Amino acid sequence: MKKGNPAPISAKLLAELDELDRDTRPIDTSDAPEITDFSGGQRGRFFRPVKVPLSLRLDADVLDWFKRQGAGYQGRINDALRQFIDSQREVS
Repeated sequence: MKKGNPAPISAKLLAELDELDRDTRPIDTSDAPEITDFSGGQRGRFFRPVKVPLSLRLDADVLDWFKRQGAGYQGRINDALRQFIDSQREVS
C-alpha cells in the first residue's frame, strides 16, 4: 500500500458517490442465503498486531537458544514475552 496522501477523488467519481448516497431504495438480498451457522468461524483470523522495529540487547546465550530452534526466532521471543506478560496479569 502506498503511504502518504491518496490521490484526490475526481469530480466524476464524487458525483457518482453523491448519487449513490441519495439513493434510498432498499437493497434486495433475497438471493443471498442467511448465514446462521458460525461454528466454522475463526476469531481473529485476519487480525495482525502492529509490529514495531526496535533494537534490543539480549544475553548472547538467550539469543543463541532461540536461534537454535530454527527460523522464526523473533516470533518465538515475542511469544515468550507475551506469555510472561499474561502470567503477570493473572498475578496482579
